[in-house]
Amino acid sequence: MTPTINKFFRPVLALGIALGLAACGSVETTKLSGPDTATRSAPSPVSLGASGEPAATRSAIGSFTVVAINVKVPETLRVSEANRYYPGGDIVWREDPIGDRHEQVKAIVTAGLSQGVSGLEGEREVVIDVIVTRFHALTEKARYTVGGVHAIQFNLQVRDAHTGEVLMQPHHIKADFDALGGNAAIAAEARGVTQKVRITNHLAYVIRQELVGQGYAEQHTGLMGAINQL
Repeated sequence: MTPTINKFFRPVLALGIALGLAACGSVETTKLSGPDTATRSAPSPVSLGASGEPAATRSAIGSFTVVAINVKVPETLRVSEANRYYPGGDIVWREDPIGDRHEQVKAIVTAGLSQGVSGLEGEREVVIDVIVTRFHALTEKARYTVGGVHAIQFNLQVRDAHTGEVLMQPHHIKADFDALGGNAAIAAEARGVTQKVRITNHLAYVIRQELVGQGYAEQHTGLMGAINQL
């Protein structure tokens, strides 16, 4: 698909999907998945490098204690404040007042990762380095009608806190997950489960899987997820 066609195709396709879903009524889904339950007790630290782990991204290095988290949100990421079903831009965020969206995203990602590593008491002290490549939450229009996908993506590496040795090679994490919309979003907000809460909890789950599990497994987010990749 050429860049010119892509430029016009993506918003038209997103709008068509949004209108089609709207014709079927507001989103009623109330099932809450990982992002709303990620603060439950997580397993104790276990050794990385179990059989089947990708050698390119992990090593058999034992468990971790995270002593620092460095999150960068490059200024080159474009911010969109357009209230459309699917606006362009790399950063779409609305639950904080209008301001420095890069700093707001940095605060959310840092909070989520910090929550996820809280309580880990492994044998090796490490530093986590993260570069955000995309942070696409919902606009007001999408949030209160058809919902969509939270496209949260970043590059991750883990280093020894004392020697600087890279223990987990830089690799890309696509932490996209389904976003609530319509009545489901309104009901969640009434319980205090905002977009920020869900994204924070999801990021906590993602980093926990990376550090003490077999690595985070990318979720399937259907057609809206595919649109996010155009």
